[in-house]
Amino acid sequence: MTDETTNDNNNSDRYNVPALERGLRILGEFSRHAQVVTPPDLARRFELPRSTVFRLLTTLESMGFVERTDSGNEFRLGLAVLRLGFEYLASLPLNELGQPVLRRLSEEIAYPCNLVVRDGRSIVYIARVSPPSPASPFVSAVNVGTRLPAHATVLGRMLLADLSSAQLTALYPESELESYSTDTPRTVKDLGTLLQNDLQRGYVVGEGFYEPNISSIAAPVRDHSGHIVAALGVTINSGRFKDAQLDESRIQAMVESVRRAAAELSRLLNYAPFPAAAE
Repeated sequence: MTDETTNDNNNSDRYNVPALERGLRILGEFSRHAQVVTPPDLARRFELPRSTVFRLLTTLESMGFVERTDSGNEFRLGLAVLRLGFEYLASLPLNELGQPVLRRLSEEIAYPCNLVVRDGRSIVYIARVSPPSPASPFVSAVNVGTRLPAHATVLGRMLLADLSSAQLTALYPESELESYSTDTPRTVKDLGTLLQNDLQRGYVVGEGFYEPNISSIAAPVRDHSGHIVAALGVTINSGRFKDAQLDESRIQAMVESVRRAAAELSRLLNYAPFPAAAE
């Protein structure tokens, strides 16, 4: 380590606020698998006095970032975290750029349209628009902030499509993938085969792939580097296109509309595809 690097680290440490750091570390302890925490557990984990941990939790509680459960001895995340999360999502440039694109697409095809990004093994909905006059009644539990498994969803497949085999294996090291429907790929090899076809095709069409009563069409959104940074898609309230009274020509027209919208958003992100090589 050079003297310059050491000095940078020392300066960084000098400006740290220990109490703030501890409070943020406490918030980082919450997850879907650890929805509640107790002061004694945190005190042991952080090797701090219980009184210190209790004061930190009380401060976070007063600001709405945590709240006590009915027992009074446990804490869970508060609404202030949710508000902060939504403010973060709303501040994303991709969200801001994508909202009008989704709105125009939704008005054109009369179905709900979504924009999602990948967070590890999950997809996260960052924008969603429903048409003013939907083609059919539509009820969905999906909202901005909803997380779903990437490998088991059409939008997720589009987001995983440009990962290398090594990256995909590192992301899914297990021998068997968690199954959500009969169409869920069982192994990372099966998933890789699907993704190669998706990437070559340039879009994904899935009937009942994740939920039996939902079909989807998705296309990739690329940034200036050419990497897939989001997936843009349409959601159809039917497990089969024919049950939604969509014939092949209508489906293909919707595919092209989704691809055009994804390409438009990609251009806004300064993506410039390489020109075709001269024959």
